[in-house]
Amino acid sequence: MQIKKIFQDHVINIISSLVNDGVFVSRPDISRVVVDTPRDTSHGDIAINAAMVLSKDARMAPRELAEIIQSKLSELGDVQKSEIAGPGFINLSLKADFWQRQLTEVLKYKTNYGDSNFGESKKVNVEYVSANPTGPLHVAHARGAVTGDVLANLLRKVGYDVTTEYYINDAGNQVDVLARSAYFRYCEALGHDVGEIPDGLYPGDYMIEVGHCLASEEGDKWYGVDEVEWIKLFREVTVEMMMKTVRSDLAALGIKQDIFTSERALVDAGIVNDVFNDLNSKELIYKGVLEPPKGMKPDDWERREQTLFKSTSFGDDIDRPLKKSDGSWTYFANDIAYHYDKHRRGYEFMINIFGADHSGYVKRMKAAVSAITGRSDTLNIKLCQIVHLKKGGKPIRMSKRSGNFITLRDLIDEVGKDVVRFIMLTRKNDTQMEFDLKKVVDHSRDNPVFYLQYAHARCCSVLRNAPEILGNPKLTLNLLHDADFSKLDDPGELDLIRQVVSWPQVVEAAAEVQEPHRLAYYLNDLAELFHALWNKGRDNSSLRFVNSENPDLTVARLALVQAVAFVIASGLNVFGIEPVEELR
Repeated sequence: MQIKKIFQDHVINIISSLVNDGVFVSRPDISRVVVDTPRDTSHGDIAINAAMVLSKDARMAPRELAEIIQSKLSELGDVQKSEIAGPGFINLSLKADFWQRQLTEVLKYKTNYGDSNFGESKKVNVEYVSANPTGPLHVAHARGAVTGDVLANLLRKVGYDVTTEYYINDAGNQVDVLARSAYFRYCEALGHDVGEIPDGLYPGDYMIEVGHCLASEEGDKWYGVDEVEWIKLFREVTVEMMMKTVRSDLAALGIKQDIFTSERALVDAGIVNDVFNDLNSKELIYKGVLEPPKGMKPDDWERREQTLFKSTSFGDDIDRPLKKSDGSWTYFANDIAYHYDKHRRGYEFMINIFGADHSGYVKRMKAAVSAITGRSDTLNIKLCQIVHLKKGGKPIRMSKRSGNFITLRDLIDEVGKDVVRFIMLTRKNDTQMEFDLKKVVDHSRDNPVFYLQYAHARCCSVLRNAPEILGNPKLTLNLLHDADFSKLDDPGELDLIRQVVSWPQVVEAAAEVQEPHRLAYYLNDLAELFHALWNKGRDNSSLRFVNSENPDLTVARLALVQAVAFVIASGLNVFGIEPVEELR
C-alpha cells in the first residue's frame, strides 16, 4: 500500500472521531485534505494540510485545529515526531521501524510491486505514432512512439484496460503524391529515362524498392497510361508496403500496437456521415462564413459560405469547416469520425500523442470529442517536442535513404532499442531534447541508461556471489523475507529504503497525470542512492552488503539489495527494457 494512503486513512479516521467529539460544527469536506511527501526532506516524511482546509468547519484558527489533530497523530505507533509548521501544516517524521517493515511488501510482490487497481479497469485508448504512410519512421516519431508505448504500460500497471492504436492517414492528398512518386520509380524500374525527381514528389531511396516491386508485379501495362487508371492501385500497393516498413521499424523499437485503423476505411464505411448526422442532431452544424485570421488575409481570399462545426462552444478559438469547396470532407471531419468511432467502441478515455507541429490541432480536436461524448475530460493530447540528434556534440547529417530526415531504424541500429526507449523519457515530452549518439552509449555516470542498468547488474552480482561468501547455498527469497530489518539502521540504508518503498506512490502519481518521464527521474534517484551506499561500503568495510562475520546483518542487507533489484526491474518493465544481470 502507498505510504500516503496509509496516513490519508489515519487522518480521515481522526477527522471522523473529531466530528463525533463535536469539534466540527458539521461534517467537513475531506476531499480537500491532502497527505503528501514534503519536497524538503528536513520537513519530515509526511505533510498534512487538514487543519488549513478544515478550520472554518471547526470555527477555529488553523493552528488551533492543527494542535488537536497533531495530538491524535502523535499517538500513532509509527510516528516518531510531529510538528506544526507555518500557519497550520502538520509534518510527521516516521520511525525507522515503519520504513524497514515495508520491505516485506517489496519482497512479496517482486516486480509486481507498484501494481494497483487505481484505474478500475476503465477502458483507455492510447493512439501514438500515426505517421502518414509516406516513408519510413524518423527520429521525431521515436519520441512519440516511446512516450505512447511506455504510457500505455504505465496505465496497465495501475489497472486500466488499455488498447494501443495506430491511425493510418491514407485518405489525403499526400497519399496521392506518394502514389505518383511510386509511379515515377516504377517507370524508372522499367528502364525508362525519367530524369530528375520532380518537385513535390517523395525523393527518398526507399521508393526505389516500391517501383521495382510494382514493375515486377505489373509489368509495363501502366506505362504511359493516364493517371486515373493506375493511381488507385499504386496508392494501395505503396501504402501497404510503407505500413509493412512502419510495423517492422516499430517492432525493432519493441512496439506492437493492438490496432491499426485506416482513415480511408472509415470514410468508405460512412463513419464521417454518421458523426456529421450526430453533430447536426445536436444543432452543432451550420452554414456560415469565417473571417480570415487577423493580419493573414491571402490575396485570393474571398468570402464564401461553408459547412461549419460549432467548436467555439467547446473552447476552440474559431468554428471549423467540415467540408471543402468541392463538397468533400476536410481532414478535420475525418479525424472527428475517427474519434467518434473510438467512442462507439467504448473507450472512456482517449490519449493522443502528437508531434509539436500539431499544436494548433489540440483545441479543435478536444472540442470535437467534447461534443461527441458530452464530457470535457475524455481526450488528452500530449505534444512531443523536437529531438536534436547529435554525435559528440555535432549535428548529424540527413539520411540518403529517407531523403530529408534520419530514420528511426538508423537510430536503433546505432545505439539499440533500449537506449532509445529510455533516453526519450529523460525529459518531459513537451520540452525539446538533445540525443547525443556518443553520450548515450558511454559507460559513465552521465549516461542514465548505463547508470541504471549498472545498478541492477550490481544488485544481481551481490546476490549471485553472497551464498559462496557466506557458505550458505540456501539463500532463498523466503530467508530474505524473514530477515531482521531493524539491523538496517545506517542513514544511507534508510534513505534507500524510503526511495524503494515510495515506488507505488510514484507509479500512481505518474499514471494520474500521464507523465511517464517521472519514472525515469525516480529510477535515476534510486540508482544514485544505491551506488552511493555501495561506495560507502567500499570505503568502510562495516557497511558492505556482504559481511561473512555478521550473517544476520548480511541477510538483511541482501534483502534490501533484492528489493532494489525488484523495483529497478519493475520500472524497466514499464519502459519495455530488459534488466541486465551482467554488464559486458
